[in-house]
Amino acid sequence: MATVSEAVTARHSTRAFVPRAVEEGVLREIVDVARYAPSSGNLQPWKLVVLTGAPLERLKAAVSHTLAQAPRGEGMGYPIYPEHLQAAYQARRSQCAEDLYATLGVARDDRLGRGQQFVRNFRFFDAPVGMILAIDRSLEVGQWADLGGFLQTLMLLAHERGLATCAQACWTLVHRTVERQLALGPEWMVFCGVALGYADPDQPINGLRTQREALSEVADFRGFAQ
Repeated sequence: MATVSEAVTARHSTRAFVPRAVEEGVLREIVDVARYAPSSGNLQPWKLVVLTGAPLERLKAAVSHTLAQAPRGEGMGYPIYPEHLQAAYQARRSQCAEDLYATLGVARDDRLGRGQQFVRNFRFFDAPVGMILAIDRSLEVGQWADLGGFLQTLMLLAHERGLATCAQACWTLVHRTVERQLALGPEWMVFCGVALGYADPDQPINGLRTQREALSEVADFRGFAQ
């Protein structure tokens, strides 16, 4: 099994999976341990729906129908990015997209190719397991931070067991369909989807590794002896 440091540095978003089932016992074990992720006031503000087989196919079919009627989706349940993203962040986002499509041989002006790849999000990239992570609508920004901690914990635990994941904020674009299909109840808001399974090592897209800023750019150490 991977150490925490190894899992953090080696885990990456996987967008191509082999058709190998994941045992229910393994999934239950991962989620059971992820429950121990910290949260402010111990609110534990998350709800996770784990799907495979027929329930997963029904969700994908419902979303496919929605997108056939409304290709741009149903409107976002929450804004993934601010309307005016500052230049430094936009540069990172653009570079990530360029690098991703380069692995597929999809050119910048190939709108059809890019669109086809984006739609694969809503099939969980054909992963054998799809998860939907939701948060109570009544909660505040601090609880959204807690939700991120739970999500990271979940993905690291999956990596420890040889599984690959991809967190997908785009599921908020079809939040109404997802909430209705999964009968989440009006109090729950879809935060993201998570594709999970065994990575296909032969697919170039799985070789993508996004860049990280230097330590000196993200952390300022003060009061330490030089």
